[in-house]
Amino acid sequence: MATTEKAAATGVKIYEIDPAHSEVEFAVKHLMFTTVKGRFAGVTGTIKLDDQSPGSSSVDVTIDATTVDTRQEQRDAHLKSADFFDVEKYPTLTFKSTKVDLNGSDLRITGDLTLHGVTRQVVLEGEENGRGPDPWGNEKIAFSFKTKVDRTDFGLNYNQVLEAGGVLVGTDIRITLEIQAKLIG
Repeated sequence: MATTEKAAATGVKIYEIDPAHSEVEFAVKHLMFTTVKGRFAGVTGTIKLDDQSPGSSSVDVTIDATTVDTRQEQRDAHLKSADFFDVEKYPTLTFKSTKVDLNGSDLRITGDLTLHGVTRQVVLEGEENGRGPDPWGNEKIAFSFKTKVDRTDFGLNYNQVLEAGGVLVGTDIRITLEIQAKLIG
């Protein structure tokens, strides 16, 4: 039985995240008033989608922390250091869903985010953007999600107090995900 026929028969489809067409981006305040953005190029994982029972769906994602890119080499090196991601000790970030809620086109995925060796529950809010075949006959699906985390909850405590008050790096991190995935089963 072909992959799409098997998936249609069970109602459950397994998708593999396409790193070339997916982005994980983050934004944080710098000097209390400027927003600095970055991204991770290395995102992989699977999405198990059960259209008949959305609550049975699941997501499992791994992000390569060594691919952090803020378009500034010195800052990237600092983010990879023990002050932040400590990529030598913690080369990946992971997200494993524990609950999937669907309300119309709105998705809410609760799961465990492991960052810097610390696991905390986070909620991704987003939507399915569409699905269909690509020019080569592969079934694709796309999602957009966002969340916000406090970096200190994950032991990312580095900072410097500013002479004028406040701190160098904000604690709230806004995360956005644009995910495209290919049907594999």
